[in-house]
Order: sequence, then C-alpha cells, then structure tokens
Amino acid sequence: MFNKSAIKPHEFERPSLELSGEILRAALQMMVSGSEEHGGIERYIDAVKLKSAMFRQALVENDVADLDLETFKGLCTFMATVRRRISEHLNEEAFAEMRMAIAALFDEAEHIDDRIGQFCARYPNDKKHRWVRDLATELLHNADPERVPLMNRWVWDAKSNTGVIREIWHGDNVDHMQIPVADGYGTYIMLREELSQFLSDNGVFRDVLYYIDVLCAQVYAQYICEQGGSYLRADFQAPEDPMQHTRRLLGLDGVQPGNGRTRLKSIDGEAFVLDDSNTLKPTEH
Repeated sequence: MFNKSAIKPHEFERPSLELSGEILRAALQMMVSGSEEHGGIERYIDAVKLKSAMFRQALVENDVADLDLETFKGLCTFMATVRRRISEHLNEEAFAEMRMAIAALFDEAEHIDDRIGQFCARYPNDKKHRWVRDLATELLHNADPERVPLMNRWVWDAKSNTGVIREIWHGDNVDHMQIPVADGYGTYIMLREELSQFLSDNGVFRDVLYYIDVLCAQVYAQYICEQGGSYLRADFQAPEDPMQHTRRLLGLDGVQPGNGRTRLKSIDGEAFVLDDSNTLKPTEH
C-alpha cells in the first residue's frame, strides 16, 4: 500500500502575493453564472472531486509501482496540457521508465520541489517536453489535493511571467512588470491560502480546495479567451460556451450530465461514474 506521507511537503518559503479582490470577484461571478446551464457550479465541483478519486485510486490506494499502462492512459485523458504530447511514451517500453519516475515522484524522502525537478530532469529540457512538469504536478495534486496545491504552469510560470497569478495580480501596470515570485511549492501554497480566504469571505465554506481549482481555471480561461495562451493555443480553440476553456484546463471536457450522478468520459469514449459507495467504476454500455 502506498504511504500517504510520501506527499509530505517539508519546509518551504512563503512569498507575499498581491492579489486583486476585484478581479477575483468578477471571475467567481462568471464561474457561477457560466456553469448554470450545465447543472450549476456543484456539478463542476463534483467532477473535480471525481477526477481526484480516480487519481487517488491509481496512485495512493494502490501501489504506484504497480501502475499499468492502461490505467495511466485513463489518467492522461484528464490532464489537458499533457494528453496531446505524451503519446510517444504510451507504449510498454517507454512507460516502464516513466513508471519508475512516477514512483520516485511520490518518494517521501525529498522535498516536493526537488522531486518535481528530478522528474523533469529525466526528460529533455526543451520546448517539446514542457508538458513533463505539468504531468508531475497534476499527478501529485490530483492524488492528494489537500497536501499538494494546483501547481501547473498555467497557474504560474515564473520564467515566462504568465499564469493565473499574473492575471489576478494587483497593480497599475501588471502587463509590463516582472512579478517577483518564484514558481516553487511555497508560492502555490500561499496562493491557495489567499484564495481560500477569498472564497470564505464570499460565502464558500465547503469543498474549498475544489472551488480553488475551478476558480483558477476560470481566471486563466478568461485570459485564453481574450489573448490566447502561448503554449495552449493549439489545444484551445474558439469556445462554444463560457465554460469550455475552464473545463479543458481542468481536464473535464468529458464531463457527462447524468441523473443526479457525476460522470466523466475519457477521450477514448469510456465513461466513469462515482457510485453510492464512492467507488469509481466504468459505466455499463
């Protein structure tokens, strides 16, 4: 059985974040109103929780060393910035190496930032492999969102000075400034704390961690709609509805409406549902 303490964050620095309450309130309002035609914001929260349950089953409740390729392929469908770029690694030989890298990623002996860095170091440091960091952060976050915040590059990329943090940064000339914040674990933890406080101030007291994920995706989805994300442009075309980019950033573009039950459908067409026993099962065709 996988040791849950393997996601232990150790010590980290806490940078100061200057965030705009006005921008966040506008994003929250858009998030709530935009989800109404799809069953309400609760439908999105349930979908994020269900996605997390899938990762937890594969990576926490079962031994990560036993992760098989087909299960991993299923997880990839819920990682939007990974799934279109990882195809050459989805064969038994390449995945055997990746499985070892994933096992090391969940090794409690190292700091989270070090583990992510070591995971990325196994692959070329070039434009073609930028998705590798997102893979590492998605696996850690989705497997245990309470311990590991959302750390994707679209949340914050210090090198390119882009991401959610920039979009909600408080300042008069944000578009022409280099935000002095690193993209380490401490930054994402502080962002989560700030957003948790913001949500509680605005009446959100349950499932806060999942609301944070959807709120972050909503903020960056708005950026994509207005300007286009440089490394996401190929994946995110003109939206058919206000929440399309939000769903895709969260890997939830396979969300299927059901009779009061939250369903997800992977790209290959297989649908999953969380039943009354909280066990994730394929639906019957």
